[in-house]
Amino acid sequence: MRRSGARYAVALVVGATVLLAACGGGGRAGGGQRQTGSAFAACEASPNTCNSARPGTLRQGGQLTFVIEKNVANWNLLASEGNVFENGEVLKAVLPYTFVTQPDLTVAMNTGLLDSAKVTGTSPETIVYKIKKDAVWSDGTPITAEDFSYNWKVQNGRDCPGCPAYTTSGYDQVQSVVGSEGGKTVTATLTKPFTDWKQLWGGGSPIYPAHVAARHGDITTPQGLAASFTWFEKNTPTYSGGPYRIDDFTNNESVTLVPNPRWYGPRPKLDRLIYRIITDANQEPTALQNREVQVIYPQPQVDLVQQVRRIPGVSSFIGLGLNWEHFDLNLQNSYLADPALRTAMFTAVDRQAIIDKTVGQFTNKVKPMNSHNFIPQQSGYEDVVSETGQGSGNLARARQILAAAGYKIDGDRLTTPIGMSVPPMRIRYTIGNQIRQVECELFAQAVKPLGITVQVVPTDDLGATTSRGDYDIVVFAWDLSPFPYGGAVQLWGTGQGDNFGHYSNPDVDRLIAAAGSQTDASLAEEMLNQADRRLTKDAYVLPLYQKPTFIALYDDIANVRDDSSQDGPPYNVAEWALRPTS
Repeated sequence: MRRSGARYAVALVVGATVLLAACGGGGRAGGGQRQTGSAFAACEASPNTCNSARPGTLRQGGQLTFVIEKNVANWNLLASEGNVFENGEVLKAVLPYTFVTQPDLTVAMNTGLLDSAKVTGTSPETIVYKIKKDAVWSDGTPITAEDFSYNWKVQNGRDCPGCPAYTTSGYDQVQSVVGSEGGKTVTATLTKPFTDWKQLWGGGSPIYPAHVAARHGDITTPQGLAASFTWFEKNTPTYSGGPYRIDDFTNNESVTLVPNPRWYGPRPKLDRLIYRIITDANQEPTALQNREVQVIYPQPQVDLVQQVRRIPGVSSFIGLGLNWEHFDLNLQNSYLADPALRTAMFTAVDRQAIIDKTVGQFTNKVKPMNSHNFIPQQSGYEDVVSETGQGSGNLARARQILAAAGYKIDGDRLTTPIGMSVPPMRIRYTIGNQIRQVECELFAQAVKPLGITVQVVPTDDLGATTSRGDYDIVVFAWDLSPFPYGGAVQLWGTGQGDNFGHYSNPDVDRLIAAAGSQTDASLAEEMLNQADRRLTKDAYVLPLYQKPTFIALYDDIANVRDDSSQDGPPYNVAEWALRPTS
C-alpha cells in the first residue's frame, strides 16, 4: 500500500474550483471510465489485454520514456519513507516479487519468478513457493530462500527493531522461512492463518538480495539487518532480479534502465527505458506533445486532461480503481488529539462539493467514498461514513459537536474547554497538484466558520512529510493492493509504519487482527467493517473519493495500459514495446 513554462494553459484555481473550458470528444466507458483514441478502445471489456499486439509484430529495440511525478529519494520500498508509488513504478522493472495485481484487480502469480505458490497446510498454515531454477540476480547469484528469509526478517518487527518497515502485516505471523532443494523451494510456516497470504513478498513489498545486504551488515544480527536496510534506502540499485537494471540515475531528472543480461525471462523488447521525473504535472502535456516523453500517468488535473486529448496520435483513458483520496489528521498535535474537534472539522467538510469542484469536472461517476478499507467494486464495501455526518458539510451540526464538548466560537477564534485558543494548523499537499491544492483550500474554507485557521502549505517530498509527521492535516491517496486486511493493519494498527498520524484504538487493532486470520471471507469482511465503524467514529481519516486514474500514450506504444493498483502500469514492464514504424 503506497501513498501518489508550459505552452498550454494550466489548471486554474478560481473561487476554489478547477476550471475546464470544454470536455469534448472521446467515448464513454462503464464504471466512470472514458477513453480517447484507439489504443485503449478495448480496455473496458478486456482490461488485462487491451493495447496489446500480435506476437511477432513488435519492434526489437527502441527507447520509451515514461513520466513519474516524484523524485526517487529512497530506494527501499520496504521502508516507510521509501514506500511511495513512483518508487514502485521504477523498481517494478528491477526487483522480483511473488504476486502482482492485474488491471482487472485480480491477483496473479509472477510466473517469471515462480513455478508455483500454494498453501499446503492449515494447521499450522504453510505456504510453499517453488522458485524457477534459472532465476538469478544480475551478478549470477541464484534467487533463493535466503532472499525470502532476509526480507521477512526486516519486515516482521522482531528480528530488526531498527528497520522502519512500512508494514509488518503478515510477516509478523510468519514463524519460519526454510529453504530446501538448493534454496529453490521456500517453505513459510505461519503462527495462524493469514487471509492475504498472496501479499507476502508481493508487488507491494518485493524481494531485495540477501547477498548484497550481507555486504553492508551482519544480517544475523539486529544491528546488521538495520545497517543493510539503511543501505538499501540510500543507494541506487546496481543489482537486479528483474528484466531491466538501472544504468543511470540523475537526481530530480531521470532514471535510465537497460535490459538485464542475466534476466531469466523473455528478453525485453526495448533497448532503453527512461523514467523521466516531472514534478509539475502541468508540464506533462507539453513534454508529451514534443515527444520528449511517450507515456504519462499523472494524477488527472482538469485542464491537463483536455490538453492531452488535443494531441494528435495520442490515446488516453480515465479509469477508477483501488486508489482513494483522503484527508488525514496528525494526532500528535495536542489539539487534534481531541476526537470532538476532529469530528467537528470533518463534519464541516462537504465531500460532494469537493468532488464537484475538482475531479467532477472531467468525470461524473466519482462519488463520496464511504469506507476506509474497501472500494465500491469489492464485495466487502459498506457505507460506514454517511451515518456519522462526517463529510456532509453540515456546519450547524459541527457547531453543536463543539458546543457539547465545551468549545466556544468567537468570530475567527475557537477556544478549548480549558480556555486555550486553537492555533493555526497546516494542511499539506504535493506541490504542483492543482486538484489537491483546491481540496486543501476547500478544507480551510470549510472549517473557518468554526474559528479554525488552516494554512495551505505544499511539500515537494510527500514521503518524508508524512513519515516525519510534518503536518497537521494532509491530503493524498492510498495506492491500495487488493489485500484489504494486511492494508488495514499497516494503516490503522497501533505503531504501524503507514499509520503516520499515530492513531491507536485497541478495539480496532483486535478486530483487524481477527479479520486477517479468518478463512471465511464473509466473516472477515464483517469483522473489518466493524473495525471501520469504530475507526470512523474516531474521526482520524476522512475518505473523499475513489481516485480517477489517467494514462496517455502515443499509439505506437504497445502493451502499456492502466493498472490502478499499487503496481501501476509497470506491472508488466517486461512486455512494453514499440510497434513497427510505417
